[in-house]
Amino acid sequence: MQRNEIAALLAHVDRLDPGRAPQTKAAARERLDQWAILLEHVPATAQHPDGAHRSWDASRIAARHIATSPYPIKPSDIGAPWETFRADLMNRHAGTFEPTQHPEIDPDDETGNAYVRALRAERHAVATGQRTPDTHRAITAGPMAAQVKRRLAELGTYMPPSVAEALADYRPHRADRERLATADLPDPLTVPCPYEPCRAPVGQQCRQGASRRRRNTAHPSRLDVATARHYAQEPAA
Repeated sequence: MQRNEIAALLAHVDRLDPGRAPQTKAAARERLDQWAILLEHVPATAQHPDGAHRSWDASRIAARHIATSPYPIKPSDIGAPWETFRADLMNRHAGTFEPTQHPEIDPDDETGNAYVRALRAERHAVATGQRTPDTHRAITAGPMAAQVKRRLAELGTYMPPSVAEALADYRPHRADRERLATADLPDPLTVPCPYEPCRAPVGQQCRQGASRRRRNTAHPSRLDVATARHYAQEPAA
């Protein structure tokens, strides 16, 4: 919350519990300074995917505390419920990245830095209440479910999703392939790279330069081939 939002929240608290309001301007200013520091990361309001009845409202949390607790309200009485709310949002967030929502990203960006920045910005926006989580999950039923399972099986040994997520930072390329398979998106490593200086075989990352350094992303021509093959295999509607 911004300082003016904290001030409005404290004014609301004092109206509900005037007997505990600061008695001097100095005390009120000191309290405002403290709350502004400790609740800087907490939004005044935030939407919940289940609807308005589950949404976050700091003033409502404050009113509930005053109505149910005999103790004076503290910053932690707002901060702790927010952490619970935030954790719920992040648990619901599928983390699926929709490129069409980011026209500013160059699809041929070889470093992938713009994609990573956008993905992190989305997660930060969810974690700070600036946007609702994307709850659309991967395909788990219907005619495409078998294809998704087959692609995941081809990637190797099964690992519980919670473990795979925890290890994602340590196995980024495997995690990326699992993400593509789960979302039923084209995986460039399912085809050999047609780019003459590279010619990486199926399952191996593209290489670059005289040192044959591994690339973080596939060559665009390889992605084109994988995309064409992927959609050619899709069952007719």
